[in-house]
Amino acid sequence: MLGERLVVVSDAHIKADSGPATESFLAFLERVPTLGDCLLINGDLFEFWFSYRRAIPQTGFLVAAALAMLRRKIPVAMTGGNHDRWGHGFWQREANILYHPDQLRFAVGTREVLALHGDGEIDGRGSGWLQRIIAHPVTERAFGLLHPDFGLWLIARMGGHLADKTTDPAILDAAQARQAAWARQRLAADPTLGLVILSHTHRSETIELDPGKHYLNPGAWIAGRRYAVVTATTISSEQFGG
Repeated sequence: MLGERLVVVSDAHIKADSGPATESFLAFLERVPTLGDCLLINGDLFEFWFSYRRAIPQTGFLVAAALAMLRRKIPVAMTGGNHDRWGHGFWQREANILYHPDQLRFAVGTREVLALHGDGEIDGRGSGWLQRIIAHPVTERAFGLLHPDFGLWLIARMGGHLADKTTDPAILDAAQARQAAWARQRLAADPTLGLVILSHTHRSETIELDPGKHYLNPGAWIAGRRYAVVTATTISSEQFGG
């Protein structure tokens, strides 16, 4: 069991600068122990992150340090997103954070939870040619051999091509519907599951698909400082004002 009162946040997309967006997220992390007794970051914490063997990217360093300190107070879990799936090793080794690049399963009280960012399940993992190349293990190993300064510079230059920037409401509506349908199928296939958490679309949504069985998208931190709080019997969508 991860805890009794889970705080869920995703899609913060922290960038290299330490401006207002980073400061507000740091303030949120300071408040988390008053909001719940455990934390899930459900993908895309950073605009980009790579787990080097002997280096830590300056991008998001303050956030990574704050998470390591938070973990000394409460359990913290994290899934990888399409922007930061290459973090395995670092989070568990250096911060004792429960991490998986794709999905995690755990309990909140008596509620069984499946959490994943949702890009692969909704859009198809590596749906574009560039994403297929980036997601390949050989590419990951090769990128790790690059000097971090060059590798991160290269990612910055390619940033406009690495993610879907769609804002078309019709496309987002369809993605939102696919998420709910996928969650319904997953809950039906596994009677022990009580909650599926997906992110990625930046749209907040909570649906009771069957009695006691829910689908949750906490929304995006980057779009209105959205987060959610989950217990064994309740789910609430929140907006951080600190």
